[in-house]
Amino acid sequence: MSEAPTKGARWAMWLPLGLFAGFAALLVVGLMWPADKTVKSRFVGQPLPEFNLAAASDDRPGLSRADFVGGKPRLLNVFASWCVPCAAEAPQLEALRQAGVEIHGVALRDHKPELAAFLARNGNPFSRIGADNLSVVQVGIGSAGVPETFVIDSKGVIRHQHIGVIMADDVPKLLAKLREAEQ
Repeated sequence: MSEAPTKGARWAMWLPLGLFAGFAALLVVGLMWPADKTVKSRFVGQPLPEFNLAAASDDRPGLSRADFVGGKPRLLNVFASWCVPCAAEAPQLEALRQAGVEIHGVALRDHKPELAAFLARNGNPFSRIGADNLSVVQVGIGSAGVPETFVIDSKGVIRHQHIGVIMADDVPKLLAKLREAEQ
């Protein structure tokens, strides 16, 4: 003959079901509202740091902070020939260039022959390309990887950061950010 469970034993009997329900609730919350794990630059809203990069390509001039001051807002694209996703965003950069956007590039830790082959293969939408062999500009603007693209207003202030590959549906968003930067 069995004895009736004590009050503590009855509570312990429901513990696995309670733990499972809590885990299921956390799983549902994580799937429905995933955390934003992107690392945004704290330099958005700040002026570009002073820099003067040598030309990374034989057919484009180098790049300095002064190239962003005056005129219209521009894009600053941090890329590299060794970056596979950078090749994937090349058509979108070309679409932005054809829309009248001036794009300056920062070639990160690259070599002229490999960069020339990359540009010949994927197109060259850049007005200027600076060689950032020591990641000085990349670190100075808070870029965490390649590719990354920044909207820079006519005063040389970083107005927007796009992390990762520019996809086709990002092109209108970047054009809107450039128009906002004209204000």
